[in-house]
Amino acid sequence: MQSTPDIAPYIGKLIKFRRDLHAHPELKFEETRTSDQIAAWLQALGLPLHRGMGGTGVVATLRGSGPDADDPARAIGLRADMDALPVQEVNAFDYISANPGRMHACGHDGHTTMLLGGATLLAKQPDFNGTVHFIFQPGEEGGAGARRMMEDGLFDKFPMKAVFALHNWPALPAGQMGVRVGPIMASANRFEIRVRGKGGHAAQPHSTVDPIPVACAIVGQLQTLVSRGVDPLDSAVLTVGKIESGTVENIIPNEAFIYGTCRTLGSAVLNQLMEGIERISTHVAQAHRASAEVIIKPGYPTTVNHPHEARFMAQVMGKMVGDDNAHVDVLPAMTAEDFGFFLEKVPGAYGFIGNGAGGKPGVNLHNAAYDFNDDILGLGASFWDRLARQWFEQEKKTGKEMRS
Repeated sequence: MQSTPDIAPYIGKLIKFRRDLHAHPELKFEETRTSDQIAAWLQALGLPLHRGMGGTGVVATLRGSGPDADDPARAIGLRADMDALPVQEVNAFDYISANPGRMHACGHDGHTTMLLGGATLLAKQPDFNGTVHFIFQPGEEGGAGARRMMEDGLFDKFPMKAVFALHNWPALPAGQMGVRVGPIMASANRFEIRVRGKGGHAAQPHSTVDPIPVACAIVGQLQTLVSRGVDPLDSAVLTVGKIESGTVENIIPNEAFIYGTCRTLGSAVLNQLMEGIERISTHVAQAHRASAEVIIKPGYPTTVNHPHEARFMAQVMGKMVGDDNAHVDVLPAMTAEDFGFFLEKVPGAYGFIGNGAGGKPGVNLHNAAYDFNDDILGLGASFWDRLARQWFEQEKKTGKEMRS
């Protein structure tokens, strides 16, 4: 493989850029400043840009110097998400979020910066025979920005043979990476249950149908869907995260509302849970002379890594951090990720890069005290550089074998 540029001269600039993004977080589909900053970096590299895909998305293209670089069969996509979360940050460093109630609590500022670092290295020495599309995606946090970019023609305008993504992973120490063949992130559906009863005075419960104890009974029974309905060898999580009802303590309300999520690693189990939510909610409500309406809000599909691409990513990880630090069958997570939409359309793989510090796990994602570990920016940028170069070399070798 060709020698690759050294990331060391760019580390200071990458850290400064990442911390600037952290200080100015923007929620899904509001990433206007973020996309402007990204575009300015890419334009300085001389890369052509396509802006506005999926709302605020940015796609940049780098064609190598090889003769087949324009062939879509020799093109790959590298993706980073760029939106923040509605979280009030509690950190005390000097680049804390300047936007109240908004925070990069999932490390998308770091993902973006690592990919810009990779683009910098590849652009500095484009002696490869292929094309790289750098995809900066909006709205990962609940907005299905990946799907919106696809609806805007991402894979039609930028055909590619494979697509890859990395997510920082606090459970892994810095200097370790992980990937696996098959499901690596769960599907996630949201649900709402509207329990309707008959309101009245708190002193006259006999003349009402109180929806609150009905809602509580439904929540209790929903827990059996996983504990007693799902094969223990399968993975599933059902969580009720919010219940709303009533106005004051001496009035029995007419309605109660239950909100939750279901996460699985397979569609059959997910369908089983959806049917169970409908069945339990309806029948428990009827048993108490109330009624229940279930509204399912389809979310993200399971993120399923393709075998060839996942094994290839694992090989690159091994070269970057050593085989002992590259987890080639890392445990899947029950969190959800809209990169799964990409993988339903194009082969690819999604991996983890350790974000812990001092050899220990870091602060959990979505925590108000989270921060991306700047020590891994260089590793992430160099990983993208090596992955792209090694992919094109592999494709070149495969082509020669097919012609011989």
